[in-house]
Amino acid sequence: MSQTTLPECQTLLLRRDGWRLHVTLNRPEARNAMSFAMVRELQAVFAAIAGDREVRAVVLRGAGGNFCAGGDIKDMAGARGAEPGPDGKDPLATTNRIFGSMLQQIEDAPQAIVAVLEGAVMGGGFGLCCVSDVAVAADDVKLRLPETGLGVPPAQIAPFIVRRVGYGEARRLAVTGGSLDAGEALRLGLVHHVSDRAGLDGQVAKVLADIGRCAPEAVATTKRLVLAASGAPHGDALSALLDLAADDFARAARGSEGVEGMLAFIQKRNAAWNDQ
Repeated sequence: MSQTTLPECQTLLLRRDGWRLHVTLNRPEARNAMSFAMVRELQAVFAAIAGDREVRAVVLRGAGGNFCAGGDIKDMAGARGAEPGPDGKDPLATTNRIFGSMLQQIEDAPQAIVAVLEGAVMGGGFGLCCVSDVAVAADDVKLRLPETGLGVPPAQIAPFIVRRVGYGEARRLAVTGGSLDAGEALRLGLVHHVSDRAGLDGQVAKVLADIGRCAPEAVATTKRLVLAASGAPHGDALSALLDLAADDFARAARGSEGVEGMLAFIQKRNAAWNDQ
């Protein structure tokens, strides 16, 4: 059996187990916050396996007891000070848009995507949950959309949230900061199985056993059909929407709320609009 050559990664741990590929976000000191390097490595991994039907399932999880605490604020601060590229595009919009491309790439993957959620699932981690086919959560997981509290929109995540939980619930999450426990995430369909931590690996094994009974090309085809039937933007229409969202993010990040929100986060204080 020939195997796809996987890229060398610094922020991900990769383990091939037969037809299962385990991808672990590996920045535990930062609760696996997604740096630009991690986003690029995830893109490289999914590009490498895009045509490989011998990889039938990808298991996404985080090292150190947390799934993902969102985007790396330090990387975003660096992009704020960068000069526009040759195309004149705001570097904040460019870097934000790359994250959306990664989410779209994972959502479109022909493999079954299983997200294993523990600890913090915030921002970008919330987005990864939304593009998984099956999400298995620990019963003490905490899911949150912190972006609006930082003065910016969850720009690249928003379309995938609508697709996952529906228009009405997405609106509620948008205006409340989307703080959810495992029970509410299960009720909304954001996650599909909840287990205590001791039973989490067993639940994942059951999901993988179910996937193993399904033909890989049939899974890939069915995923395409379900996505097309969802009525939500996909393909070029989704790409255009994410382009607009990236511009919205850049404007917000450079506005007074974005500057105050990021500064408050770094200084570990409440933002000016937070009356708690």
